[in-house]
Order: sequence, then structure tokens, then C-alpha cells
Amino acid sequence: MTVIAGRAVETPLLPKATTRHYVMCAPKYFTVEYSINPWMDPGTPVDVDLAMTQWETLKRTYERFGHRVEVVEPQPGLPDMVFAANSATVIDGRVLGARFRAPQRAAEAEHFRRWFTTRGYRNLVMPSRINEAEGDFAWTGEVLLAGSGFRTDPDAHAEAQEVLGVPVVSLQLVDPRYYHLDTALFVLERGARAQIAYYPEAFSPGSRRVLDRMFPDAVIADAADAACLGLNGVSDGQHVVLPMEATGIAAQLADRGYEPILLNISELRKSGGGPKCCTLELHA
Repeated sequence: MTVIAGRAVETPLLPKATTRHYVMCAPKYFTVEYSINPWMDPGTPVDVDLAMTQWETLKRTYERFGHRVEVVEPQPGLPDMVFAANSATVIDGRVLGARFRAPQRAAEAEHFRRWFTTRGYRNLVMPSRINEAEGDFAWTGEVLLAGSGFRTDPDAHAEAQEVLGVPVVSLQLVDPRYYHLDTALFVLERGARAQIAYYPEAFSPGSRRVLDRMFPDAVIADAADAACLGLNGVSDGQHVVLPMEATGIAAQLADRGYEPILLNISELRKSGGGPKCCTLELHA
């Protein structure tokens, strides 16, 4: 608290980075050979070498800030396996695996389950409902924000609460361009004073009111930032990794004391992916 004119005023806390633990999977077999969201056009060529370079840059960025990155071996025939965020939700050592809606991605779940098992994770549950993991789940440190509308079943929210033992707040997505929660919202800071950034038009009216009530000081993105997947960001509490075109939200974040890191994710965006899609966080 700061005392101004005899009155106690709460002093804003400056953004502060905390060390994170990430899991990634290289785009060795990345391509767009089917369409399961509006971003995907099988007729658009993909430069796999460029995708690999962009992914490596993202990985090195995390490592430069002191974060731990583990890598899962990519598998042939699974071009979207690079989007590791869809593979599991992990909080305090408890793992809720994934169950994909699209049959083209279904086999990814078992590869990631094996990865967690071989690393000694014992509290691991594979879901009975369609659940695309951190694609539709965002952990604030206090509650799990859970999206539905296009991929994850609403019933999966209750299953996540039961398995992970954390409170869940359900949010409804209404714009097919923002088919996962992580294309429309991301967590900037975790904890009792959690902060988020989001694009209101991606959500139903009721969900907007929920977000406004829970996060009255949230960073609000505009249509231009949403359209370049600028909400598919990754924050360590200070450094915020964003697509290079997301200049509007980057300016807002800089004004609040964050450090935006703008990266080129042009090839990965051809499949509707960005920094967060490529990044599963193991939440301690």
C-alpha cells in the first residue's frame, strides 16, 4: 500500500517472470493435408523447413529466459502433433490427457500418454469426453478457464474438475475462427491477482459478462490482433511471446510493464496455430 493525501492506495505490482516448464514437439512432419478449422487450406503449400526454423526460434526464446523445455518425438502421419498444447492438462503433477474430436488427430493422445508414463507421472487419467487439453483449458493459478463450442465437450469441464481437483469456469466460444479457447484468451499472470488478455467477440454474451466480472482490468484485444492469432500468446508473467503481427496488443502490454516478444509464426498459422498451440505448460 502507498499513502497518498492521507489515504491508503493499493500499489500496482510490476510484472515479474517466473520459471516455467514446457513440453514441445518439433514440426518434422508438419503439413496441411486436411481441414478441421477455418484456417486450414490443404491447397496452400507449407514450407516445412521454415516451420522448423520458426519452431526452433520459439523454443530458443523460452530457453533464453531460463525456462525448461522438454521435447516429444514427432510421429509420421500426425502433422498436427507440433501443437503440443492439445495433448494434456497438467496441474500439480496430475495429468488429464486428451481425446480429440477430429479422427485425424486421435492417435496423438496415445503418444503423449506414453511420454508422460515413461517420465513417471502416476496421477494420469485419459478422458472419457472430448477434451483438447490446453487448447481449451487455461489455468489462472486459482481457477481453470474452460472453453467449449467447437472442440471440447462441455461435459469435459466437469471431468477436468474431478480429475485435476481445481475449480472450473465454463466459457462458450461462438466464432469458428477462434475454435479453441487459446485462440481467443491467454493468461498473463497467475495467482490471486490473475490477469488475462482476450478477444470479447469470440465469446457468447454470458461468457463475456463472466470474464468482465472476473477480470475487470483485462487486456482487451481488437479484431486485427485476434485475426493474426495474437491471443495465442505465452506469458511467463513478464515476457509475452506473440505473433509478430500482433502489434496492437503488444503495445497495450508494454504500457502495463510487460515485455512483448514478437515472433514469426507464418507457417504454423496455416494450420491455425501459434506460440501457445506449440507449447504445453506443466503447471507446478
